[in-house]
Amino acid sequence: MISNKDIPIVTLDGPGGSGKGTIGARLAKTLGWHFLDSGAIYRVLALDVLKRGIDLQDEQAIETLALNLNVQFNDNIMLDGVNVTKEIRSETCGNTASKIAAFPKVREALIERLRAFCRLPGLVADGRDMGTVIFPFAKLKIFLDASAEERARRRFLQLKEMVHNVNLQTLLQEIEERDARDKQRAAAPLKPAKDAVVIDTTGMGIDAVFDQVMVEVNQRFFSV
Repeated sequence: MISNKDIPIVTLDGPGGSGKGTIGARLAKTLGWHFLDSGAIYRVLALDVLKRGIDLQDEQAIETLALNLNVQFNDNIMLDGVNVTKEIRSETCGNTASKIAAFPKVREALIERLRAFCRLPGLVADGRDMGTVIFPFAKLKIFLDASAEERARRRFLQLKEMVHNVNLQTLLQEIEERDARDKQRAAAPLKPAKDAVVIDTTGMGIDAVFDQVMVEVNQRFFSV
């Protein structure tokens, strides 16, 4: 039987807006590997918590919900049979996900679900603790970062296409607050793995970041 340690894995960790989701999806498509957007699972859980009106401080209730989360990832993300692909991308879902992800029991409840994505021919996993907790044995770990101002600007441009009442200063404040929560939480705080390749994407275009990531991938997996 093939274990997860025998499967090629690239982890892409970093704060929101650093580009890891875009780069991760593109990398998986280029390599023909599976793609894990771990943040989407936490966002789906956050949406379920909000829909059920569960107290955001009730770790036990949220853990129970996480253990029984009825979610499917295909072309769309389905929660209890309903397509929630767009709904989970709201700022409310993102901020709620950050809050409930701080609970150790909630993170523990989702670990095996996340690791189950590891299948041949390989996996690209993006998140905040993919290289430190979920796949510490990954052959290549990348940590993408960017200034809070840069990430707020990217999010502003993204949201501006969907809504009109978006405020750049408010986004910056939310990003800084979320960064603080993610870095200071006791369970799986946001930080680069000791052996991660750190790339600051501030001022870089997606193509430039992708090219730099591909250099690392080729060196680790395809060099003769």
